[in-house]
Amino acid sequence: MNVVEIVLLAVVTFFFAIDQFSLTEIAYRPIIACPIIGLILGDVQTGLVIGGTYELMMIGNMPVGGAQPPNAVLGSIVAMIFAIKANMDINAALGACMIFATFGQYVVTLTFTIMSGLMVKADAAAEAGNPDGITQVNIISCCILGALFALIAVIAYVGGIAMSGVLQSLADNASWFMGGLSAAGGMMRFVGFAILLKIMLANDMWGFLLAGFAAALVIGNIEAISSACLLLVAFAGVAIAVNDFRVSGIQKQAAEGGFSDGI
Repeated sequence: MNVVEIVLLAVVTFFFAIDQFSLTEIAYRPIIACPIIGLILGDVQTGLVIGGTYELMMIGNMPVGGAQPPNAVLGSIVAMIFAIKANMDINAALGACMIFATFGQYVVTLTFTIMSGLMVKADAAAEAGNPDGITQVNIISCCILGALFALIAVIAYVGGIAMSGVLQSLADNASWFMGGLSAAGGMMRFVGFAILLKIMLANDMWGFLLAGFAAALVIGNIEAISSACLLLVAFAGVAIAVNDFRVSGIQKQAAEGGFSDGI
């Protein structure tokens, strides 16, 4: 175990925990947080891979009222620890981390429950015209949430290293178990994207979606350009979107009688 890694991990976890609801509300996302954690743990490349994959898993998850989705911060940290320190397969680490991500949503709910009792002080400070009192309540909330997350991150770090031998033994002697975790982790990225599509996809967009899949398959099997597959498909998608926006604008102006195409 590396004391410097533990301290840095606790610090960034404290920041990410607060960032979920305050500060930037962007830095805690897996696509940003995982490379930072990878830098601390000594493997930025794994951080980039897990960050991009886990972002797809979490992309459709959002809190609705008081209901919290599986927590992206704890999931990111545990997936990174399992992959780097316990030498787990990346997909298996992503599958196993969902247990901790689900536990993270209860940590957030617990913090909100505790803070609900302190809101009386914030209300009293507001009535008295005391902004410092309101700030104090917010600082207490941030400290509670950040400290809980930092503690869990440290426990996960220590536990991940301590269990590395057990996990390796499972990989050798119970390949079916690790294979199941890998399959679950590989599937979760599609589940997250499916949730997003269920919310955003309109019926008239199915053609573009299927065309995108077809283009990705074709380009991905052309060796000369396969490495830029996603970028090329994204460029094609942007071109279609810009053209659709332009055509829609022309039709709207024409319908309003205030447009001339010069012909």
